[in-house]
Amino acid sequence: MPAGGPLRFRLNGRPVETPCPDPRILLDLLREDLELTGTKRGCDLGTCGCCTVLIDGRPTLSCLTLARLAEDHDVTTVEGVSPAQGLSPVQAAFVRYGATQCGFCTPGFVMTATALLRENPHPNREEIVRAIAGNLCRCTGYTKIVEAIDAAARGEA
Repeated sequence: MPAGGPLRFRLNGRPVETPCPDPRILLDLLREDLELTGTKRGCDLGTCGCCTVLIDGRPTLSCLTLARLAEDHDVTTVEGVSPAQGLSPVQAAFVRYGATQCGFCTPGFVMTATALLRENPHPNREEIVRAIAGNLCRCTGYTKIVEAIDAAARGEA
């Protein structure tokens, strides 16, 4: 067993126990060890938001989080927000409103929006803009992203 021993947490609703050498960032554990590649590596500096996952429902930058900090917590990746069949309301709204563009930043936006709508089911546009301030998109002017999140909040996905 690598130094640090096994890591135990819940991933997308299921218990996980996996070897976790120290130090290991959560992004690497998810993408390389657990082969969940929906969470993107963008900057490795915590400035783009592409690597956003939810830990206990809170948006967290997985590129800056030691994997060991997930011990005994719930981690949700973009693969875990969809129902068994289909898309989550946020994902469906991103498709409907054309908020995906190249798609690289989309998982981070989806995770941030999912957390926002769980905490505040009816945010106004200012609250949406404030919530996504830590996510960068290089393709859009954010208009379609904000519209998609607003539509998901109104149940129009």
